[in-house]
Amino acid sequence: MPTNRKALIREYKETPRTMGVGVIRNTVDGRVLVISGANLPGLLNRHHAQLRLGAHSNRELQKDWQTHGAAAFSFDILDTLTPPADKPDFDPADDLRALEGLWIEKLGSLEPSGYNRATNRAGHSASGPS
Repeated sequence: MPTNRKALIREYKETPRTMGVGVIRNTVDGRVLVISGANLPGLLNRHHAQLRLGAHSNRELQKDWQTHGAAAFSFDILDTLTPPADKPDFDPADDLRALEGLWIEKLGSLEPSGYNRATNRAGHSASGPS
C-alpha cells in the first residue's frame, strides 16, 4: 500500500493544473467576480472556502453570500490557457491578466455592477487578493 500511496502523490504533483479564468456568479442579481490563476480549480475552491468561512476579502461579495446563501452562487471556468509545449519555463502571469481583463470587460464585472475592483488593475488581479 505505501508504494501505491507514493505513486498517487507523485502522479498528483506531476499532473498539470488548469490555468485560466473563472467566475463566481450571484444567480440572484447576476453580479459576478472574475478571477484568474495558474491553478484555477484550486483558486475557485479557495474563494468558495473563504466565503463559507465568512473571510472573503471582497466585502460586497461576502455580504451577498451571507444574505442569499451558498445556493445562490455558482463557480465556473470561463476560459483556459494552455502553455506552449515548446516553452517549459512559460510564465502565464501576463497572459492570465490579459485574459482576465477581456472577461471583466465582456461581462461588465467592475463595481458597482459586478464585484471586481477597477483600482486593482495596475499589475494586480482585479478580483482582489487571490
